Amino acid sequence: MRDIVHRFWVWYERNLVLNTSIAAGLFLWQLVHLFWLFTNVVLLRLFGESYFNLSGTWEYVIIFVDYTEIPAILSVSLLYINDLRKGFRWKPVWFLLLLNSQWLHLFWLTDEFVVSQLIGSVRNPFLPLWLAWIAIGVDYLELPVMYDITKKAIDGIKKKLSKQKSAQGKS
Repeated sequence: MRDIVHRFWVWYERNLVLNTSIAAGLFLWQLVHLFWLFTNVVLLRLFGESYFNLSGTWEYVIIFVDYTEIPAILSVSLLYINDLRKGFRWKPVWFLLLLNSQWLHLFWLTDEFVVSQLIGSVRNPFLPLWLAWIAIGVDYLELPVMYDITKKAIDGIKKKLSKQKSAQGKS
């Protein structure tokens, strides 16, 4: 088992730029969901008007986008675990905590609960309204992680391109 784990991390490091780019790409899809959440749910509750209400096929698309968060959380968590393997630092720990708080949102306080509580179509008698606002807040905790992981991906791509360019210049 130890050999399999070691080989995984060797492969992971060898393909770090690709892994980081895939994780960032998956995670950036969440911006679509966060935009919908703010413009449809939050603004509706605060001002009585929705600015991005989806229905039919588009509603299923936004649900799909929301659930791309699962592979995004897993892939980005691997990046921070890999950082911690190289040595303890608080930044990866902090980002792992922010990132993995999303499981609370995904499996306990689902968007259906948030929408029903805030829009008022169906009131949940067991969970209070303030919990819906906390669920929304939890969803937005991923923004600093998105920024960090996107920056890592861009920096990694730039470094790789620079190495390739340097290697071509030596040929």
